Amino acid sequence: MGTSELDQLIIGNVDFLKPFAFTLTRDTESAKDLTQETIYKALANRDKYNVGTNVKAWMYTIMRNIFINNYRRKNRQNVIFDNTPNDFLLDHNQSAVSNSAESNLKLKEIKTAINNLPDIFKHPFILYYEGYKYNEIAEYLHEPLGTIKSRIHFARKLLKEEISRY
Repeated sequence: MGTSELDQLIIGNVDFLKPFAFTLTRDTESAKDLTQETIYKALANRDKYNVGTNVKAWMYTIMRNIFINNYRRKNRQNVIFDNTPNDFLLDHNQSAVSNSAESNLKLKEIKTAINNLPDIFKHPFILYYEGYKYNEIAEYLHEPLGTIKSRIHFARKLLKEEISRY
């Protein structure tokens, strides 16, 4: 197949490309640009066409690849790097003084709520709070693992109700 025959095949299939281009871009002007670029690439790369293969499929592949490359290029261009110095945050004088009274009161209320728990819930909860694992607590208290888990669960539930009042 000669170059002029392939050129005629490419030009003859332009009408089939337009709907596909519009499907990809969803914009009339962008679809026209994509179609033109596809025709240009197909004509420029006519030596890569395998004689006997489907020309439409070859051109659809070219169009799809152009669209994907343009989409990726556009996404890379939309990335904004903020290189502005944030020195004002470092030099900003902090005029506020931290007040730990409120946090101390809350901590005191939490400790009181824990101490008000029934002993059956308090002891496993305190051990769990100190970092022991469920199985270690069960072994230490000589209780089944499920019992320890449910006691700690109920202790949390009681504490949540007690503390949520504040």
